[in-house]
Amino acid sequence: MASWNPKQYLQFADLRSRPCHDLANRVGIPHAGRIVDLGCGTGNSTEVLAARWPDASITGIDSSPAMIDAARSASPNGDWRAGNIEDWLASPDERYDLVFSNAALQWVGNHARLFPALFAHVEPGGALAVQMPCNYHTHQNRIPRELAASPKWRRWFPEGRAQEWFSYEPDFYYDLLAPLASRLDIWTSEYLQPMADAEAIVDWYKGTGLRPYLEAIGDDAERRRFLSEYLARLRPHYPARASGGVLFAFRRVFIVAYH
Repeated sequence: MASWNPKQYLQFADLRSRPCHDLANRVGIPHAGRIVDLGCGTGNSTEVLAARWPDASITGIDSSPAMIDAARSASPNGDWRAGNIEDWLASPDERYDLVFSNAALQWVGNHARLFPALFAHVEPGGALAVQMPCNYHTHQNRIPRELAASPKWRRWFPEGRAQEWFSYEPDFYYDLLAPLASRLDIWTSEYLQPMADAEAIVDWYKGTGLRPYLEAIGDDAERRRFLSEYLARLRPHYPARASGGVLFAFRRVFIVAYH
């Protein structure tokens, strides 16, 4: 897994936090004693949970030590743990009123096994709440895959690809969780995010989806060339609006499964 850069990720903190607020506000649990925030990153999502359930004991878990250090620096009294979600799943006694994950599970494989395993960590009366991107086939995600598979870049991507994120369409998660949950709430939202230009979209993806590609390229000059080619291919899909700037559409899937 490519390393995370807290500074790069937080460049668009306000825009990134909107789906997290929408998910937390939709969870119909008035009281939660114990909450786990899986893939908590720098702690932005954990702050949202603390505001929604101020009396809860919240544990933030993230695979990136750099992200956990940033979270601990911002909130020294928080319960922050560096570790993989897969390792956390191996602890059967870890049960919570709310198992929450904002924009993280797309980086974890085998969703057919993962989501029922996550639900097993929910206390009776609690919920599993998840938000992920579901725009895998859009221009900004397709272009780096095409570059990695091209002869020019195969030196850095011998398998023709990088390790990247993936999520399914909503019906996949419905079929997985409906037999387990007492109630299931699934929806999608497409956020139209005004950005200055295509370069701003590249900056956005440098903090998320482009990480595995940039990490795989072991030369700074080559990374700059990769980004330049990515931008050149991306720009025609995001022409400037008459009023200035571009509209960046970002589709998300939301899942709230109640025990």
